[in-house]
Amino acid sequence: MLLAVITIRLVDIQVRRHGQYQHTAKLQLRRTVTLPAVRGGVYDRNGAVLAMSVPTKMVIADNFQIPHPADEAKALSPILGIPADVLEAQLSKRSGYQVLSKNLSLTKAAIITRDQFPGITMVDSSVRHVPNGSLAQSVIGMTNAAGEGASGLEYQNQKILAGTAGSTTLLQTPFGVSIPQGGALKKRASVPGTGLELTLDQPLQYVTEQALGQQIAATGALSGTAIVMDVKTGQVLSMANLVTTTPQSGPIETPLASQNPSPIPGVAQAQNNLAVTQTYEPGSVFKLVAFSAALDSGQISPTTTFGVPDQIELGGKTFHDAEPHAPMSMTATDILSQSSNIGTFMIARGLGETRLLAQVQKLGFGQTTGLSFPGESPGLLMNTARWQPTDLAALPIGQVDATTPLQVLDAYNAVANGGMFVYPSLVRGTVSSGGDVSATKTGQMRRVMSPSTASELTAMLHEVVANGTGVEAAVPGYKVAGKTGTSQIPTPGQASYVDGAYNATFVGFAPADHPVLSALVVLQRPVGSYFGGAVAAPVFSKIMSYALHRYGVPTSAGGSDTATGNGGGPLVREST
Repeated sequence: MLLAVITIRLVDIQVRRHGQYQHTAKLQLRRTVTLPAVRGGVYDRNGAVLAMSVPTKMVIADNFQIPHPADEAKALSPILGIPADVLEAQLSKRSGYQVLSKNLSLTKAAIITRDQFPGITMVDSSVRHVPNGSLAQSVIGMTNAAGEGASGLEYQNQKILAGTAGSTTLLQTPFGVSIPQGGALKKRASVPGTGLELTLDQPLQYVTEQALGQQIAATGALSGTAIVMDVKTGQVLSMANLVTTTPQSGPIETPLASQNPSPIPGVAQAQNNLAVTQTYEPGSVFKLVAFSAALDSGQISPTTTFGVPDQIELGGKTFHDAEPHAPMSMTATDILSQSSNIGTFMIARGLGETRLLAQVQKLGFGQTTGLSFPGESPGLLMNTARWQPTDLAALPIGQVDATTPLQVLDAYNAVANGGMFVYPSLVRGTVSSGGDVSATKTGQMRRVMSPSTASELTAMLHEVVANGTGVEAAVPGYKVAGKTGTSQIPTPGQASYVDGAYNATFVGFAPADHPVLSALVVLQRPVGSYFGGAVAAPVFSKIMSYALHRYGVPTSAGGSDTATGNGGGPLVREST
């Protein structure tokens, strides 16, 4: 009877339910493994590699299938670059799954495949390679341990760069190691990611970072941003964001540095793209708002004359020139070239609150730039609901609104572009796995001032560099137009400014007679000399000089002007 029961049970299992158990057995051994796609590369405008994923292999050992761990460890040691005694310990562990190497080169992986090491299997992997170290890291961004974009353009374009993972179905042990001679039952190939061709120019990016970093180190500034842009297209040719690694004392925090230092001692890449994520009160470079609106409306001309006192009282506050002086006659061009806050107020007073606020938005302030960069700030603007009588003097000199450095450059670039505001871009095209480049859509444009106003402003801004506060921005052989800015830094959470803390800015374009490139330099809280004309303008000069020669831009007719100004700071700032 017992034999009969066993026989019936065997028939039930082996005959009647044979298919069911066979299917269950296959499921227990069958594993679908993801085949990661090779991430798309990031290139500069000339095809130079800025970031690229290199295919590798992950080496896995099934210790139960390795009869002689010591011998196998000796053979694998020179291939994996791991000491034999360390490998032997790993191969002797009875775990069934031991990762020996996460990213082994394909050349060395081929040796392992050829020699058929018992218990060793490999799966696809990749490693992100950045050949230029920290160059442009705050813009390009980084990938995390999983190979996904974690910041910057890597994060913003994750879907494009990542590609589509494939899969393969294998017969494996429960520990995930392939059964010898099991082979792949089913395979779906991965699709490589699409690469990005950026607008950045690698050599110019390097020079920009070097010039900016050296000035940060020399002045003890907390951080610095420098940008170079193509006037006509809005393509960003270089964008540098650097911070000091030696924090200053005081209420202002040092912007976070990335893990990769720059080649300049004491200076590192910023963790974020400060050009679009960090806002600041721009100071006198914001005077473009009042001057462009007044010229465009016909309220003033470059030669309109004003009787400018050394100070005014407005809403209980005193606004005055940096140096006391008797009332003096100044043209609109003089007011801009000497950065007179009182003269600027007199021009803004004729515009009034409504037209001033409208011009701020017309020039792109208070709006994102169109880059859609992760963490980008639209800035912080004054509005009619919060308007105070003193804002009529404070706003035109850049003390009320908070902007990003790129917004400031965009506004001045519109002047260089004949009054046409062009939206900036960082991505020039996409690159297929086969190397074919597809251009992205060009930036949109909109008119923000008449061509005649842009021409008049260009001449006035040229006077700033020729005989005004921006003489240190001069470039031999070229006429340069631009503006200095020196702004106080607000105390966090308080309606006051930090004593002795300033941001220094210079923004401009060249050649003034046929603009090709525009650029901006901002230094946060330099120690000692802090005027934009003395601290930021020399950096602009270095960067612009290299850029103009690199792109073969013809020199200006008659060469550059001989600077006769004092190269100091603005004549006026609000008293504290």
